[in-house]
Amino acid sequence: MAARPCGALAFPSSPTSLLLSRSLSASDLAAAPTGTGRRRRWLVAGVPAVAGALAASAQTPMLLRDGCATLLVTAGAYSLVRAFDALTERRLIEQNLSRKIVHVLSGVLFMSSWPLFSNSAEARFFAAVVPFLNCVRLLTYGLGFYSDEALVKSVTREGKREELLRGPLYYVIVLLIIVLVFWRDSPIGIVSLSMMSGGDGFADIVGRRFGSLKLPFNNKKSWAGSVAMFISGSLLSALMLSYFSWLGYINVSWDQALGKLVLVALAATVVECIPVNDVVDDNISVPLATMLVAFLLFGNAAN
Repeated sequence: MAARPCGALAFPSSPTSLLLSRSLSASDLAAAPTGTGRRRRWLVAGVPAVAGALAASAQTPMLLRDGCATLLVTAGAYSLVRAFDALTERRLIEQNLSRKIVHVLSGVLFMSSWPLFSNSAEARFFAAVVPFLNCVRLLTYGLGFYSDEALVKSVTREGKREELLRGPLYYVIVLLIIVLVFWRDSPIGIVSLSMMSGGDGFADIVGRRFGSLKLPFNNKKSWAGSVAMFISGSLLSALMLSYFSWLGYINVSWDQALGKLVLVALAATVVECIPVNDVVDDNISVPLATMLVAFLLFGNAAN
């Protein structure tokens, strides 16, 4: 058998011999052929590049999904308002009824669309684009840069463009805050938005039609409207918690959660009844009160 030159490496000829062979020492590596060293350095240097490419390829579908969801939800929100603009303009629906239906549906449908977005950390920011664009739209028309009489009639009480800068603007700002601060994995945001959109919305609809019996401390509010707010807010909150629990975003222990929901709805109803509308709009007072009570009762877990 021919002897190998001094200092040369004997590489195993089979996988089995590779597993049984001794580990290469530093002197062995130093003595390895130049071509082998270059290949080794190229492979080691290429690992971070390959890992980065894989991470980017995994991130791309999430960004694409979030972008498509943003476009879809924005188009849906715009179409909803325009539909009720047209109905109001043609006098097929009363202005006040149109305003409150938009109030209810905007929050409920927007919240229901959150699962369309991915599980990435950036998803909430894509979702926040929808209320942000509505903020810009309300500011544009409310400040008089452009005019849209149909929009004004469908979302305001008295048909004045300046009203766009109050209740409707406060509403979309609260939507924006709830998305950015709480998102879909917090019962606080889900319950707060349910009480603001469903509870407060149905209180006005029912109160205007069956609210002949007024509250003794606020003649602008009725017993029928307050009862409607409590019931509809509680039911919608329970429904949306079930929805997000079923999709796996939160865990709900109903034996404890139901009692807490009743307390949250009661607190929101009491705040809505207080005669402070001239100082604080319902679209601010109701969600803030709900957030506070929900935080004290639920924390970050829906139980």
